[in-house]
Formats: sequence, C-alpha cells, structure tokens
Amino acid sequence: MAGRFARVETRRRARKFLLGLMADLPRKNCWTIAEHAGDTDPHGMQHLLNRAVWDTDGARDDLRDYVTGQLGDSDAVLVVDETGDLKKGSMTVGVQRQYTGTAGRIENAQVAVYLTYAAARGHAMIDRELYLPRSWTTDRDRCERAAVPDDVEFATKPALATGMLTRALRAGVPARWVAADEVYGADPGLRAELELTQIGYVLAIGCDRRVRTGAGLLRADQLTAGLPRHAWQRLSAGAGAKGRRLYDWALITLTPPAGAPETACWWLLVRRHRDTGELAFYRCYSPHPVPLRELVRVAGRRWTVEESFQAAKGLAGLDEHQVRRWTSWQRWTLLAMLAHALLAVIAANEHTDRPAAAGLIALTCNEIRRLLTALVIDPARVLACPHAWSRWRRRHQYRARTSHYRRQEAALQRP
Repeated sequence: MAGRFARVETRRRARKFLLGLMADLPRKNCWTIAEHAGDTDPHGMQHLLNRAVWDTDGARDDLRDYVTGQLGDSDAVLVVDETGDLKKGSMTVGVQRQYTGTAGRIENAQVAVYLTYAAARGHAMIDRELYLPRSWTTDRDRCERAAVPDDVEFATKPALATGMLTRALRAGVPARWVAADEVYGADPGLRAELELTQIGYVLAIGCDRRVRTGAGLLRADQLTAGLPRHAWQRLSAGAGAKGRRLYDWALITLTPPAGAPETACWWLLVRRHRDTGELAFYRCYSPHPVPLRELVRVAGRRWTVEESFQAAKGLAGLDEHQVRRWTSWQRWTLLAMLAHALLAVIAANEHTDRPAAAGLIALTCNEIRRLLTALVIDPARVLACPHAWSRWRRRHQYRARTSHYRRQEAALQRP
C-alpha cells in the first residue's frame, strides 16, 4: 500500500502508526502511539488520520487483496456483522443512544458494520462501513462539523452490508458463501442481491419469520413443530473453546420463487441445542444442491467475525480511537484492520509452514503479536528479552524479600 501515499513522510509515519497499533501498549491512541514512535507530541499522528493526503479507499482495497491473496479459498465465507464502541458526548461521528451488542443494551455508542473473510487457513476483516443514524443524516450542520461527505445519506445496516458484499464480489474475492445474523437475514434486498450474483448464503432469522412452502407462508417455528425424530442429525458446527460444537440439525426444503433456475435451492435450516432444546433458524440459498453438512459448516463460520472483533480490539486497538471526524474514523479502523490482518496471516503461515508439535497448542495471534513486539518492533526494551526479564525478576524478588524482612524487624521493635 506504499503507493497510496502522496509523500514519503506520510508513508513512514503510517508505518510507525501501524507498528504502534501492534505494540504492547496498555492503551492505544495518538498520544501513546506517538510516544512509542519517539515523537514529542501527537500532532503528526493526528495529521496522518485527519489531514494528510493518502488514498484511504485504495488502501482498503490493498488490504482486501492482501487478505484474500494470503488466505484465499474458493469455499471461503464472507461474514457480516456489526459492533459498537461506547462513547461519551455527542460530537463523535455517528454517535447516538442506540442498541449495541457490546454492552447488550441501549447506550451512547458508535456502531459500524464489518465484513470478514473466513477461510480454512484463517480469517480477517476486509471492509467496514460506519452506520449513521437518521439523527445525523437529517442534520447537515452536524455532519459538516464531523466532515461527513455530502453524498453520504442514511442507509440501514443491511444496506451497508449489501454495498460491501457487492464491492468485494465485483473485485473478484474468492468466496462461495455469505453468513450473517438475524438483522441481515430479515432483509429481502440483501437476499435478492446475493441471489442475483449467484452466491450462496446462510442467514439467521427469527422464529416468527415466514417462509414460502407448498402450504403457503408459514412461520419458521410452526414449520419445525411437526418434524419427526429421524429428521434431526447431530453434526459439528466447528471447533470451539471447549471442543467440537455439536448440535442437532434439520433441513426443510422451501418452495422456490416463480421463474427461479431449476438448479437453485432454498432451505430452512434449524439448529437445536442438545441440552436445552433451544432452536435457531437460518434461511439458506445455493445456486446448486449441497448437502446438510456444508450448510452447517457455513453456519458455524459466522462466529469467526466475533473472534475477529475480539482480536482486533484486544491486539490492534480497533475500539480505542479518540477521533471525532469521518475521515479520521475511516483511517483509524483501516489501519487497525490491517494490523489485525498482518497478525492473522502470520499465524496462518506459521500453522502451515511450522505445525505445532504433538501436545502443543498452535501459535495464536496473541503469541504472534508478543513475539513480533519482542523480536521485531521493539527488541531493545528491557523486558522484551527473556534473560533481561529473568534478571529483573530476581532483582525484584530480592528487593521484595529485603523490604519484607525490614518490615517484620520494624514491627518486632515496636513497643
């Protein structure tokens, strides 16, 4: 992405910013990143995010090409989901009181929709769009203060997701499926666009959603109530923190719309929890027939976006920005996504080139970040070297023991 920068000074500062995002800093903002880079003030980093001349959209395309080039898989899944960042005040672009899954309730927050590329070797985010509520798009003075472009209008979260998916597919991203939660599964426009581009989807829906059957439109839970026992199959939705995620699954063939291609298939996929019996429903489409196991695999890949959120926020400071303007937010999130993508690709290559020995856990993004910091980004720090750490630990323990014995002796001498 070096060619996206108009000046070499801007490119070098972007490199320092990226290394700061991957560094082991307790808090990531322009102040701490500038201090890590050796700057005396944060003005240079703030200039990079706000006023510097560089092609943000072009760098976003470079990120997408980098991830798909390294992790590319013809059976990959494009996963869409939104996440919120809790904010104070009302000046930050896109902020208002709204529901966010980060807090699990209505809070003053900024919400954005992200697109994750999930392949067999790994997963990373490749695109994002900021959700601007109507309270923002109808107040042009407020948008002008936050430097929101004049052509940005109100768009629902499914509409933002549709735009990102269309942009990725037109760019030739190798993927076969799209997965998302109920917010996107309930949108007919998103489903129609995916069917038009001949890409399969597994989209979650609510139990009260109606689907087309031979008997007419029926609620998903009503259609499931009469399933016989032999209709359920126990399959794994992938590996989880506690082993394989086993559920009972059932597949119901739906009536195709008028004029649909003969090979296209529509289904209602039902997941049942083995212990509680709780049901989850998915509306599915494929331009060609596929087995139940394939749909279960795609449904299980939807959770990769949650892992991407957790890693990008914990390791690359995706949610720690302190910016208020449109361009600054676009650039901060892009650089944070790039930092996370670098860690994800390095981890994937390590798993392929140097598999972990039997009985050992493969290197995670957390370990990759720690090793990258210790060996590449900042090897001169005292605690980066294991031997230096051992010396510090012994010295610290000696001082602690000495202080402890002095306190005990002082206590015995008290009357």
